[in-house]
Order: sequence, then structure tokens, then C-alpha cells
Amino acid sequence: MRKFYLWLFPFCVFSAAAFATQSAKSPDLTAIRLFYESGLRRNGILGSSLVLVRNGEVVLHDNYGVQSQSPSVPVDDNTTYHWASCTKTFTGIAIMQLRDRRLLSLDDPLIKYIPELSVIYDRYGPISKITIRQMMSHSGGFRDPTWPWRDADWQPFEPTQWSQIVAMLPYTEVLFEPGSRFSYSNLGVVFLGEIIERLSGEPYEVYIDKNILKPLGMYRTYFDRSPYHLLRYRSHSWDLKEGKLSEDQFDFNTGITRSNGGLNAPLPDMIRYVEFLLGDPAKQAEYDAILKRSSLEEMWKPVLPASPNEDFVSRSGAYDEVASSFFVHTDGKLRLVGHAGWQNGFRSHFYIDPSTRSAYVVAYNTDAQDKTHNTRSFDFELRDELIDHFFQ
Repeated sequence: MRKFYLWLFPFCVFSAAAFATQSAKSPDLTAIRLFYESGLRRNGILGSSLVLVRNGEVVLHDNYGVQSQSPSVPVDDNTTYHWASCTKTFTGIAIMQLRDRRLLSLDDPLIKYIPELSVIYDRYGPISKITIRQMMSHSGGFRDPTWPWRDADWQPFEPTQWSQIVAMLPYTEVLFEPGSRFSYSNLGVVFLGEIIERLSGEPYEVYIDKNILKPLGMYRTYFDRSPYHLLRYRSHSWDLKEGKLSEDQFDFNTGITRSNGGLNAPLPDMIRYVEFLLGDPAKQAEYDAILKRSSLEEMWKPVLPASPNEDFVSRSGAYDEVASSFFVHTDGKLRLVGHAGWQNGFRSHFYIDPSTRSAYVVAYNTDAQDKTHNTRSFDFELRDELIDHFFQ
């Protein structure tokens, strides 16, 4: 049902004082594992995986529970999770690639590349004021859901064609002065995906595969429905509401919203992605060929505060900010960069500390939504536990 690994480093000789200092700084990985697994059990989460990276090295990799109930299949390194909105960071990196290749400017208006947007109702001024940069920081004034009109289970999970989005643009409005505040917008990221397609001449998922996934060796990562040979590794997902467990749609298609939430990947591939984000002097030339380090770090500069709500829960003294396709969580002197994902029973999160090349990645295949069983709440508890006992 579960696999747990601790990576042991080569033996080195220290003086007594140096060894004591080193030991004091080393996290108690066994205690972290127990905290994590007890929280999964307490919240009724069927399957999950957690990876901790310290100084660029994986030091803990824990697979827990099952990816399927009938038949019972345990979670392992092959298990493929749906990463939902973590996809947005790949979309942002693609936009920065196009910027660095001088195919666009972040301050270009959206309608330069998507003239269909000119019919959107904007009481705050011409729609031409809304920029790519504002889409990356969720400050363009657009609504959160891509398609708020789904009202029956037989309907597609998400709109499948760009033409459906275009048809509803005359019925779409700008909700606040662009650039004035943060308000999460899946619709805005769909616009970024459309720009990537138009400038590259390729479908979004093909561009990401060629320019990010394959260069990083993420060979088992894909969008939407599973390739036949990988379907057996895809995790099922569940909702837990009012004490009742129900299975969600399996192997679903995110349609036109793939640029804001279509990514599926096993943990080993996501480790490769996190290693890229953390950087490595030995691989930096290889990483820079994907995106220059300076451009990546540019994406992590805070733009606006993220007001506390159920998706941005911070304990006393901590706070969240939106950057460009990433979020920044500050707690004391620690500054973490990352993104969360949530869709169709899956939840996920990754955070990196670039200053120490440390990180964690976690995925859950059960969205418990009760007061006593709640995946979202436990995810925040895990974050704070790791801030106190892993990152510090």
C-alpha cells in the first residue's frame, strides 16, 4: 500500500562540533513522514505522494495508499496524478520563452494577438489596455471560471473548442480596473494558451511537450486523456462529502482549458521539473536552453497581495502574493515560490525555496471537503509543518 524512501548520502568525516551543527540543522524525516501519513488517514485520503528536496537532492519520497479501489492498485512511482492549476506555471514559462525569443512583449495588449476579445464589455476603458503581463498575475479583471454555464453532468467537463469561448465573449465583462488588484482567473490563462498556439503555430500541448517536457526528460507527462500504454498508471480520484465517498470522472478531458489545468504526470517527472526550478550549476547550460535563469527568477517577483480566502490561508505573520504565473508565500524570513492545483477530486501543491535549493511536491487523489475530513485544510497544515521542521 505504501513505499517510503530515505536517501542516504555518502559518509563524510566531521569534527565533533561540525557534526553537532550539521545534525541540529537536519530535519527529522521520520517525524515528517509520520505527520504526513497520519494526516492522510485522519482526513480519509485514499492515495497521495510526497517528495522533499534538500540542497537539490531528494531526501524523502513517500507513496501512500491506492490509485484504484477496484481492483486495488497501490500508489507507486508510476502513479500518474492530475496536477490541475500547477499547469499554469508551464504556461507562464512558455510565454517567457516567446518573450525571450522576441515574439511578444509582456506589455503587449491581448487583442494584438486575439482580436476577438474586442467585443468584451469593459466599463473601465478600452479593452486594449489589458496586457499579457496582467494575465500572468491574474489582474486583468476577468472572471475566475472559464465556463460558468455548465449545469448538468452529461455536458462536457469543460468547453472543448476555442469557438465556444469566442461565442460567449460578447456576454463577458471586465469585472474591475485592470491591474488594480489580484483576482484568480482561469479564463485569462486560456487566453495565454491561445497566444502560445497562434505564435508557435502548434497546439498548446505540442508546444509544451517540445519546449519544456521533453527537454526536461518528462517523458511520461501528458495532457488530458491518457495514452493507451500509460492508462493503467493513471490514478482514479474521489470526493469525500458528508462522510460519503464518490468516485470522480476517470481519464477526463480538460478541453480548451488545458493551458490552465490539463497536466498529468507521475512524481518522478515532477521532481525533474522542480529540479529545473531550483537550478543546478552542473546543468545550468541545459536549463538555460529552456529558459534563462534570470527570466525564471523574474517570474517570481511579487506583483500584488493575494487576499486571504479559502485558497490562500496563512497563519499569523505569514502572507501570500501573486507573481507571474507563480505565487509567493512568505512566513517569517522564509520565502517560498510555488503553485497549487485542484480539479476533479485531485489536489496538488509544490513549493520551492530557491535560496537553499529545497522544495516539496505533494499530490492527493481524494478531495475531502468536510470539516473533520478536509484535504485543503490538511494541505495547509502540511505546508506549515514543513516550514517549521524542514525548510528552517
